[in-house]
Amino acid sequence: MKEDTITMTVKEQRRAHVLMRALGGATTLKEAAVIMGVSVRHARRLKGALARAGPAGLAHGNRGRVSRRRIPEETRAAVVAHYQGRYQGCNHQHFTELLAEREGIALSAASVRRILKGVGLGSPNRRRPAQHRARRERMPQEGMLLQIDGSPYRWLGPQGPKWSLISGVDDATGAPEAAVFRNEEDAAGYTLLLRQVVETKGIPAAVYHDRHSIFQPPATRRLTLEEELAGNPLPTQFGRLLAELGITSIAAHSPQAKGRVERPWRTHQDRLVAELRLAGVTTLEEANAFLPDYLARYRTRFAVPPASPESAYVPVSPETDLDRLFCFKYTRKVAPDNTLRFEGRVLQLPPGPDRVSYAHTVVEVHERLDHSIVVYYRGRQLIAVPGEARLPLRTRRRRDQRAYLEEPPLPSGGEQEGNAQERSILSAAPVASRRSWKPAPDHPWRRY
Repeated sequence: MKEDTITMTVKEQRRAHVLMRALGGATTLKEAAVIMGVSVRHARRLKGALARAGPAGLAHGNRGRVSRRRIPEETRAAVVAHYQGRYQGCNHQHFTELLAEREGIALSAASVRRILKGVGLGSPNRRRPAQHRARRERMPQEGMLLQIDGSPYRWLGPQGPKWSLISGVDDATGAPEAAVFRNEEDAAGYTLLLRQVVETKGIPAAVYHDRHSIFQPPATRRLTLEEELAGNPLPTQFGRLLAELGITSIAAHSPQAKGRVERPWRTHQDRLVAELRLAGVTTLEEANAFLPDYLARYRTRFAVPPASPESAYVPVSPETDLDRLFCFKYTRKVAPDNTLRFEGRVLQLPPGPDRVSYAHTVVEVHERLDHSIVVYYRGRQLIAVPGEARLPLRTRRRRDQRAYLEEPPLPSGGEQEGNAQERSILSAAPVASRRSWKPAPDHPWRRY
């Protein structure tokens, strides 16, 4: 600003006009104060400044000066350099937190956003205008409602594999209690998720989920004869697990209904992708190992305290065998030679201490999360097939209780020769298909 030139705002120009009339006697100082919207004392102060220095006296004294609170140019250049380098692609809020945590540059999000926008570096995420929605009040206590959902995404970047992140969010706090990466959204992933919640927090009162066939049978599916006799469809494997734990299953009618778990997906797809890249994660095992630390920091940043300090989570008794709960259960009938067929294989049952033969009995087969198979009869374990002989659990609809398992291939010849004990339990040959048999005309079945 030159000494003989001054730039005045519209407000200052109006004040100068009113005060000039007051100096000329065309109006009183009280009337001038009312027109300018200031007190009489301040109007007198402005009038004196105008009389001493002219219109320049009405301008603020700091106009044209650099603020002492201005961020130094070195810091501004460092912020821009970090964003264009290592932290490229992070949103402005996340980038601000990373600067304070890893680079020792403590700035507000507004300052960082202003610096980056000044050089043409906008946020990668565009903010959409808010819509009017009626939000349901949070549950007052932790553990009253756990919302679960899965999100398929390329978590290692655009060129990485597409995994599904399955997460469980407490409705009272909005905090993710547990999460697990899976190759796809499957029942085994939700079972692993619920087991993490039960082991760390306890058993929740209710679970809120969508209408995926993992949680409930499809409404368009034709009922089997057993289901028609029972009057309702058999539960899915996950539905059976919820019933055994005493957890109420609630199915949402829309994604917005379970917004506590739906809304954080955009945040995870932004922050977690950057965090995995900075940590150098490349495999599914490394990603699952990285999740606990990330979730702890996420809860510290975004979780809200519940309305009530009491917790609705029910602790699990130490005597509870979680392996017998968190598994896939099926029923099979034992053949006359004490064998049963499961997933294309034949399992031989040895004689028990109080029963020599199990022929024609109905046993329960458990497919555990560690890929092992355990057979029970009236609560007593008969045989156990180690998990090394199984392939990972995968999603596939089955007719018996809507199980989500993939039939594994038969072991190779080398594996059969190398493990004699396993060969005695699990045969290598597939079950031969039986040809249809028609009884003779003089058969006793036809003599009725």
